[in-house]
Amino acid sequence: MNAIFRYQGMPDDRRIAHIDMDAFFASCELSQYPELRGEAMVVAGRRSDAPRTNPDGTREFSRLRDYTGRGVLTTATYEARAFGVHSGMPTMKAARLAPNAVLLPVNFELYRTYSRLFKDAVRSVSSTIQDVGIDEVYADVSLLNGESEEIARQLKSAVFEATQLTCSVGIAPNKLLAKLCSDMRKPDGVTILRLEDLQSTIWPMAASKINGIGPKAGAKLGALGITTIGEIAARDEHWLVEHFGSSYGSWLHRVSHGLDDRPVVTHSEPVSMSRETTFEQDLHAVQHRQELGAAFTRLCEQVALDLQRKGYLARKIGIKLRFNDFKTVTRDVTLAEPIADAKALRRAATQCLKRVELLKSIRLLGVKAGNLQRVGEVLDDKSPQFTLDF
Repeated sequence: MNAIFRYQGMPDDRRIAHIDMDAFFASCELSQYPELRGEAMVVAGRRSDAPRTNPDGTREFSRLRDYTGRGVLTTATYEARAFGVHSGMPTMKAARLAPNAVLLPVNFELYRTYSRLFKDAVRSVSSTIQDVGIDEVYADVSLLNGESEEIARQLKSAVFEATQLTCSVGIAPNKLLAKLCSDMRKPDGVTILRLEDLQSTIWPMAASKINGIGPKAGAKLGALGITTIGEIAARDEHWLVEHFGSSYGSWLHRVSHGLDDRPVVTHSEPVSMSRETTFEQDLHAVQHRQELGAAFTRLCEQVALDLQRKGYLARKIGIKLRFNDFKTVTRDVTLAEPIADAKALRRAATQCLKRVELLKSIRLLGVKAGNLQRVGEVLDDKSPQFTLDF
């Protein structure tokens, strides 16, 4: 199959860059602890796992073999990944695979600082960027002068100058292909793709590489004998619709042919803001009332701070509980007036909590604020009064 499809009206000279920081959290940590460069290191620990400084100025680091708990890895250096560990893996499992890997606590304040520096650096090259995560952005570079390779080098140079960290850049005719490209030559890589390169470069890739083909869809494709993007493209659209439904089947057909007309969106309103925590040990509502109450208050304060910092009020407040049997329940309440105050938010969240039977121990607790409105759009900021009980 040699046909290359195009959307009508899509310009042939459209160039979208996807800039993805390399092992971002780990790289941020290495900027603070350069003696760990070249070592297997993971980020997953608690504050108690922070390095200890000796009188002679040297530092002692915690090791994965000493970890106890049930957290998950936030990230790992490429040296640690060689042992089979990866982000999202249970830390205890990682400890079995790489017991001697250095263990560092999560430091989100550090990561946010570097994230701002990284994104400001990209803006210095292209003002049209879409923020899609703490460590990645899209940039429309269609109107920039120069070859795509040169623009990619400019982006990488600006990011490194601002952060001393490396990134990988993919430039392609659309966001779908640009994201695939940025992952091809990690770390510190550059990949340029034209639609004409689709058959030789993209089609041999695993179908799961496309963002939107998850485990369930991947398993169904595999059961049908399809494992690569090219094998999806070889199927007729009607066949894909028959097996995957109208919407998803048509989407599979489009993306397998490299089609994506999504623009680079420079601003979007958040739908909700939330915070959650997984406890190191299960906590019971009666036996651990004080500890749970403190965690509940802290989550409400964090969500309130997020709302206030970004200039939003919330009309819907919700909670999320995961029990020791892994059953998850959610509850929410819609308020007469929007709020952003921590105490008011906690009162509303408490009303949600009262609607849950707290007979089992709690593994995870979360608080969410939704139905957001900008502060300037709300004339009256009165919040309903609830009794406090936890």
